[in-house]
Amino acid sequence: MKGKFAAQSAIEYLTTYGWAIVIITIVLVAMFELGLFQPPVSTTCVFPAEFGCLTAILYSSTGQVNLTIQQNTQSTINITSFGCNNSGNPSNMILPNNPPSNRLTIAIGGTVTFNVLCYNNGTAVNVAPGQLFKGYVILNYTTLTSGFPHTAVGQLVAKAV
Repeated sequence: MKGKFAAQSAIEYLTTYGWAIVIITIVLVAMFELGLFQPPVSTTCVFPAEFGCLTAILYSSTGQVNLTIQQNTQSTINITSFGCNNSGNPSNMILPNNPPSNRLTIAIGGTVTFNVLCYNNGTAVNVAPGQLFKGYVILNYTTLTSGFPHTAVGQLVAKAV
């Protein structure tokens, strides 16, 4: 008789805990499907100390990123070319459309806003709204005091709008 009650007790124990595990699993799957385990990702744009990225907006329809940067170097600069890609290499660079010199001059502490098409492995970025693009923004510039060329590479993580 004693063994019969022990077996019944064991079955009740396993059944109770089995249902608890099933319910917890269903709740965890529902929370995962709702995206509660995925932190929200905001657009980030980080440059070296000589530049600050004030805004970055990636447009899903065109693959272009609208950037507003502030220059913090010790001299007025001329941006000679800029580009955006997933490798950080100076490929697909474009000249500023600013005749006659095709350069953007930015004073110390000044800001400039420009649009640049982002590339992913040599082709223009094609992202859906809400999708992330991880890449780099490359700025080629010269300082007016020395005339030496410089390159600044910033990291960009942008959610397409």
